[in-house]
Amino acid sequence: MKAAFTSFFTFLMVSIQAQTTMNEDLPYSIIPKAPTTYTAGSVVARMIDGLGFRYYWATDGLTETDLQYDPGNEGRSIRQTMTHLYGLSEMIVNSARKRPTDRTVELPELTSEELRKATLANLAEASAIFLKAEDLKEHPIIFKRGDRESEFPFWNNINGPIADAIWHAGQIVVLRRSAGNPINSKVNVFLGKLND
Repeated sequence: MKAAFTSFFTFLMVSIQAQTTMNEDLPYSIIPKAPTTYTAGSVVARMIDGLGFRYYWATDGLTETDLQYDPGNEGRSIRQTMTHLYGLSEMIVNSARKRPTDRTVELPELTSEELRKATLANLAEASAIFLKAEDLKEHPIIFKRGDRESEFPFWNNINGPIADAIWHAGQIVVLRRSAGNPINSKVNVFLGKLND
């Protein structure tokens, strides 16, 4: 009996440590320090950081029941919304990288944790690139479909995937509240940290 308890306790501690380590490795549990200068690139980077912070906390601690929560009006579930946000983060980071987004490629099948991690990583990478960008004209959104490409100016990034992703992060907050699992009440989006 004692050996079983010790094994269970060890398993529990390792699981908790693994979860803690995994969350510590993710960006945006707090918003990064603000840039010291205002440039077009630093402003965009800060917008993405605000999105990353909101997404981090909107998706923190979701249960399997939460992920499947469906508002019942033919809207997306939380899981489907996370998948859509991942696609938006791909468009944002591809614009930062100056690469096209191939609209014919299916998004990979990822677990909810993999989706969360990949989305946050895309946002962090895009922010870091835009922070150093000198001319946003060099970062259009390019869509590729087979041999055809269509290009849109950076402006479409702001009113398109960046604003859309902020919108959908808010939807996750509302959906999880409706599902009975609201976000951490200490989240302060104005300061970009948890309240004490």
